[in-house]
Amino acid sequence: MDLVSWATHAVDDALAESLPRRFAHVLGVGARAQLAAPLFDSQDQDVLVAAALLHDIGYAPHLAHTGFHPLDGAQFLTGSSVDVRLCALVAHHSCAYLEAELRGLSAQLAKWVDECTALRDALWWADMTTTPDGEPTNVLDRIGEIEKRYGPEDLVTFFIRQAKPELVGAVERTEERLRAAGVDYTAK
Repeated sequence: MDLVSWATHAVDDALAESLPRRFAHVLGVGARAQLAAPLFDSQDQDVLVAAALLHDIGYAPHLAHTGFHPLDGAQFLTGSSVDVRLCALVAHHSCAYLEAELRGLSAQLAKWVDECTALRDALWWADMTTTPDGEPTNVLDRIGEIEKRYGPEDLVTFFIRQAKPELVGAVERTEERLRAAGVDYTAK
């Protein structure tokens, strides 16, 4: 079974029944990643799409050991014997290191290195331009939706406000690459 098929199966098993809205989100993020995939070679295309599909697998009730989904997802993937790069992309998706600091989980997250590449940016772009229901959006609306959903006093709201410059930067860099490549990333 190829990596994307395995990721699709894993996320279906973990989220489809228990967290259907989260499942819709990851499918939407996977579709957005497919739009960005032509920016990369075939192996990296598969890694990008698989990471997009798996980025929120740590929300699955049976995997949520720390309560911090990037870390829980990466730990699950490590136990599944997938490539360490895929684990690291899931662990560090969408500026997770900042939230890890707020949760006192930086040391645990440090097991995986944030690669800080165009592929990593594309993963962040796919996540930050997809609504909770799996529909395309823009990064500023997505950040606003997160703030509203969690409320003004929640740790996630504090995190997303801190992360905003890095998230917007990753989105802007990816959209610049997509435009340069002639990819229509606005298609729904």
